[in-house]
Amino acid sequence: MTNKTEIFLSIDVETSGPIPGEYSMLTLGACNVDYPNQTFSCEFKPISDKADAKAMEVTGLSLERLAVDGTEPGVAMTRFRDWVQKVAGDHGTPVFVGLNAPFDWSFVNYYFHRYLQANPFGFAALDIKALYMGATGCCWGDTRSSRMAAHLQPKSKGDHQALHDALYQAELFNLVRQLASRRDGH
Repeated sequence: MTNKTEIFLSIDVETSGPIPGEYSMLTLGACNVDYPNQTFSCEFKPISDKADAKAMEVTGLSLERLAVDGTEPGVAMTRFRDWVQKVAGDHGTPVFVGLNAPFDWSFVNYYFHRYLQANPFGFAALDIKALYMGATGCCWGDTRSSRMAAHLQPKSKGDHQALHDALYQAELFNLVRQLASRRDGH
């Protein structure tokens, strides 16, 4: 077994609803946690007309505009895969990091398999909420981003713009890692 360097990539998506396949991934933002100037961002053409009104309100996006201006999903996922591979390099293993990672990963995984038949992240994701819970011993209800932010005091904020949120999540992830290191005496 080779020991490749883990490359933590913070990823956020905005969607038209709660589940992939029926609803569309509208935007994807990503950054390298350790080098946040290494970023990726893309808007997608919707794969369906189905939309949850609350989801659309939160994103401020329009299915009609994205149908015209968005990138075809296969092209977008190819570009994202290429970015992941470039950032990870030959000696790195990309690790998907998200705040409520199961949600974001489900859309990214679906799109990778639907359009490229493979996901460079494999079948797992690292969830910042779960990491925070383990690092602090808090209850699940205290893993909401607002409560984490009150405790961790990040400099940035999330705003439901995928790249901004990926950068914010990267900062939270690093703060949680620092907290865990202090607790472990490292």
